[in-house]
Amino acid sequence: MSPRDTTTGGVLETMVVPALVHGGYEVTKQVNIGERLGGGRHMVDALAKKGDSTFLISLKWQQTSGTAEEKVPFEILCLADGLRTGKYDQAYLVLGGDGWKRRDYFVSGAMVEQLKNSEDVHVVTLERFIALANSGQLGGKTIMGVKPKVEEKT
Repeated sequence: MSPRDTTTGGVLETMVVPALVHGGYEVTKQVNIGERLGGGRHMVDALAKKGDSTFLISLKWQQTSGTAEEKVPFEILCLADGLRTGKYDQAYLVLGGDGWKRRDYFVSGAMVEQLKNSEDVHVVTLERFIALANSGQLGGKTIMGVKPKVEEKT
């Protein structure tokens, strides 16, 4: 059995970071944000900061069918847990590659609706994330056709 090619994640990172920088974000790569659910370090691929807002960015690449798809729900839960610290505003789980069987389901928002306290975790395609990052529009803007919830003042 030959070892898996894990270099595709690095390729995804080299596509995302320039878009974030172009959009006016300060970017730090490979950040330990604390303990992952179940134990161990929780490393995110990038931390993007702009003004008073800080975003967690997790990148998943699925070039051919494999196990990345099975990791999506747990990653959503871990990102939501990281947001509960109050240090970060929102999180993005970016899905790249064309080997996803359930990509449409994941990016539709249906998965996040099923997971308690994960409404500030946005699962988006690589293309959508690049467009949001490149134009400096992470957080607060329409994501995948869904406007973020805005509480009305009474």
